[in-house]
Amino acid sequence: MPCLAQQQSEAHDSSQDEVLTLLKIRTPKSGTSADCDNDRMMACTAAPKPPELWVFTYTELRAATRNFSRSHLLGEGGFGCVYRANLKRTNRSGTHIIEEVAVKQLNKNGQQGHKEWLSEVHFLGMVEHPNVVRLVGYCAEDNDRGMQRLLVYEFMPNKSLEYHLFPKGPAVISWEQRLNIMLGAARGLAYLHEEINGIQVIFRDFKTSNILLDKDFTPKLSDFGLARQGPELGESHVTTVVVGTQGYAAPEYISTGHLTSKSDVWSFGVVLLEMLAGRRSVERNRPKNEQQLLEWMKPYLKGQRKIESFVDEKLEGRFSLIQAERIAALALQCLNKSARVRPLMSEVVEKLKEIVKLAENGNIEVNALPCSNIRRDEASMEGTRDTMQSKKGQFRQRVKRLTCKVDKRQWLRAWTPIKAVHA
Repeated sequence: MPCLAQQQSEAHDSSQDEVLTLLKIRTPKSGTSADCDNDRMMACTAAPKPPELWVFTYTELRAATRNFSRSHLLGEGGFGCVYRANLKRTNRSGTHIIEEVAVKQLNKNGQQGHKEWLSEVHFLGMVEHPNVVRLVGYCAEDNDRGMQRLLVYEFMPNKSLEYHLFPKGPAVISWEQRLNIMLGAARGLAYLHEEINGIQVIFRDFKTSNILLDKDFTPKLSDFGLARQGPELGESHVTTVVVGTQGYAAPEYISTGHLTSKSDVWSFGVVLLEMLAGRRSVERNRPKNEQQLLEWMKPYLKGQRKIESFVDEKLEGRFSLIQAERIAALALQCLNKSARVRPLMSEVVEKLKEIVKLAENGNIEVNALPCSNIRRDEASMEGTRDTMQSKKGQFRQRVKRLTCKVDKRQWLRAWTPIKAVHA
């Protein structure tokens, strides 16, 4: 009967084999240019431009994060906790480097599990693009503490678009930054949908918290746990269990489970509106008619109200009205109820390029009237209108009650003028 150490070693080898089979990757042979640091660096052969993946041990990552200290915690999500760490490793040239990374640890009791972990390794292990987060490596071990699944990413110092778009403090990203971030995110989706040879990747969970920002505010798509491979040649869709985040999923996907790249286009349209309005797609703490962003913004997109009163008031009017109108029109196309009518992400990229160029041509201006004033005036007008309607309703109810209490004779008598009495 094998000892505990042998059992752990066999479990570890089994986990590694599962990942290697999924990625179709091989360890570089000893003596080659890729042979470094005990042959731990691995090259993916399935992708057109495969990134190099490192296999880390649990002990290494635990030490790099100081035993997963709260002081190194960057965030927490459905997968688990993300920690900041500095890893020492050797590159192909033999140079020792220290790289700042983000380590994501699978929460055994979380919403996502081993399947989602494998999905991330699979897709991030075969793609490489400036607007997709880079996977440095992974850890897959089964020890006396149970299953250990970790992912190591490049570090993104400016956190996520969600952090900057819905800040708790006064800080806010500019209008120009918002446009460039959305353009970069669109390029990332277009790459996944149309630019990988022989495969289409559907992101399936596009939202502001999954758009990370590097030191230059370059956006990068992250969290591929729910990503799926697109339909095979000749197929129109992939049938799958409906997953994702409320407020971002396309209506046809929710109702039928049919997943296509146009589902990501719908989600992109929702994020465009969030960028415009500075509001989340769903906010339960608002009045009932304002909780759903898509319902609240319909009058603005249909031209019934001015678009400038819809733009994020935190910008204080510092935006281009022309660009805002173009963004709203593009969002409306992405949010078409018919998936076939929605544009491809490559078409969205071209339209966003044209919108960004409007500023380069000098067609950008600061609006004279801050959005807060516009909204305050509209709110005042709506309040006055509501008050008048309420008074009319009260008068009608009063007349109705009076006519119910008296019959026709009494009603006539009540209105018959009293004759004057003469002395």
